[in-house]
Amino acid sequence: MEIPRPHSQTGQVAYHDLLRLLKDQAVSDLRGAPVLKQVNGRGYWYDRYRVGTRTVDRYIGDDTEDLRARLDRAAALKAADAASARERARLVRLLRAEGYMPVDLASGQILTAMARAGVFRLGGTLVGTQAFRLYEGELGVRIAADQMAMTMDIDVASFERLSLVLDDRVDPDLPRIFRDFDFDPVPGIGRAEDVWRWRQTTQQTLIEFLTPSFDAEEGIRELPALGVKARALHHLNYLIADPLPAAVIYRQGALVQVPQPARYAIHKLIVADRRREGADAMKARKDRAQAAFLVDVLAEEDPDALGEALEEARGRGTAWRTRIDATLARLPETAARLTALPG
Repeated sequence: MEIPRPHSQTGQVAYHDLLRLLKDQAVSDLRGAPVLKQVNGRGYWYDRYRVGTRTVDRYIGDDTEDLRARLDRAAALKAADAASARERARLVRLLRAEGYMPVDLASGQILTAMARAGVFRLGGTLVGTQAFRLYEGELGVRIAADQMAMTMDIDVASFERLSLVLDDRVDPDLPRIFRDFDFDPVPGIGRAEDVWRWRQTTQQTLIEFLTPSFDAEEGIRELPALGVKARALHHLNYLIADPLPAAVIYRQGALVQVPQPARYAIHKLIVADRRREGADAMKARKDRAQAAFLVDVLAEEDPDALGEALEEARGRGTAWRTRIDATLARLPETAARLTALPG
């Protein structure tokens, strides 16, 4: 595989400036007063305001030092919001000029609408190739716009339990947003009401919702915070643990969440072995290519994170180790990279 080329220092600084401004924007539209709630030993911040006689708690984010600092500056951020929007648009133009991959029009429109509705604020994590493309910003390396990075699918994963704990919900409802962008529900297998996918009639963009399965079966589950159902999959809990914020390169940018790149790489080694024939075989080739690319980058840039992600996955049982080893048998250079990791 060709050695990944880094983006320019200008581009890397611009990306992190864009990400910072998007995170600022997330607290600049408070309608009331921030309130901290404790649930099962964890802190969650909410924007508490009144609508008529009703009190509304709108989830802001987990209790972190970073979020607390932004909440302390919420008034100043609100006052600077118009200037921030212009600066975000400028940074997006700069990133495109520096060679960062923008999303296509259809994906950019729907990702922005989903972000505004609260999908990623309420625990949704972008997975699959759309997430892989965004690692350009996180890792500061160029990802070629080839088959490894091409997709018309948008996959969003979330924990069912988190969706219940947050006690908040997207607004407006996602099915209504999808109708506005000409997405039709794809009937589920079995019960017709088990819809977890929507396909755009004009662009053929496909949106899928996923959630971790902690049972033997991979069925359909509810995601109350997102107001949709999701297909439950094994190994997904490993992938979306502790996601990272990321900026979508589109118009004024959009704030989403993506998996940690080391977890994404190891997860791709696992799922590549689950795919067998036909279209799945083509997806498996993409899985292997993405895993190999990220291992090459992370072995140089963050070998500790890569080693920890591999060790955790291997420690989850024989089935996990078997799938990882089966894929690595087809990727000898990647296997050698992982074997050479420190520790």
